[in-house]
Amino acid sequence: MLTENVTKRKLADGEAVYGCFFRYATPTLAENVAMQGWDFLVYDGEHGSLQPRDIEGLARAAELHDVTPLARVPTNESSTILRYLDAGAHGLHVPWVNSAAEAEQAVVSAKYGPRGLRGLAGSRQGGWGNTESLADFTARANEETLVVIHIETSAAVAAVGDYTEIDGVDVLFIGPTDLSHSLGHPGNIGHPEVGAAMDYVAEVVTRSDKALGIYAASPTFVAAWLDKGARYFTAGLDGFVKQGMQNYLTAVRG
Repeated sequence: MLTENVTKRKLADGEAVYGCFFRYATPTLAENVAMQGWDFLVYDGEHGSLQPRDIEGLARAAELHDVTPLARVPTNESSTILRYLDAGAHGLHVPWVNSAAEAEQAVVSAKYGPRGLRGLAGSRQGGWGNTESLADFTARANEETLVVIHIETSAAVAAVGDYTEIDGVDVLFIGPTDLSHSLGHPGNIGHPEVGAAMDYVAEVVTRSDKALGIYAASPTFVAAWLDKGARYFTAGLDGFVKQGMQNYLTAVRG
């Protein structure tokens, strides 16, 4: 159920926040991950197979430990966004946004009127109408729902200045791997052209009232991007599992 969005509040206070992508429909595992101290978890319906029906239990697992449950939706479509939010996500990662019109569409889909056109019904996010009136819920949801727009193509880089003007966008988030692919250097996020594009996004976003976000799998990468003004960081559960297992097996096998 939607409560105060602590991640959104921390960003508004100028703090850095840290989250983890999670793609398994297993609330027990999600709760274990939430207990490690993350600010937010991003339940993955794009590169993972999570459906809106999975979000209800996963959101509860995060909420138990004051961790913000977000969802990465598979597409920037109103009907899809509606279902992930109604199921209990406190906000969205919206991938493959390639124009200001598409960024505006994401916000309109995530917000109730008068800012948006999100459909209204009793849902888990609003406590099924048991805890407050629908009028109170819609106003509160518009304040608390976090909207994260992905910058992961050359077209998005070119349009990022327009994105910063859109009311309701909270975070502009660089996806380095997809961006490297879009620029013709798949997986090579260290390529100078990729680095220049990411630095340009950082310069534009940090001059605005939006938070700059980026996928950052290592503490070294986080430190470098803190210096560039980023305050919203994600890593991935699978990378931590891989690293931990490899470190263990290397050690025990000599």
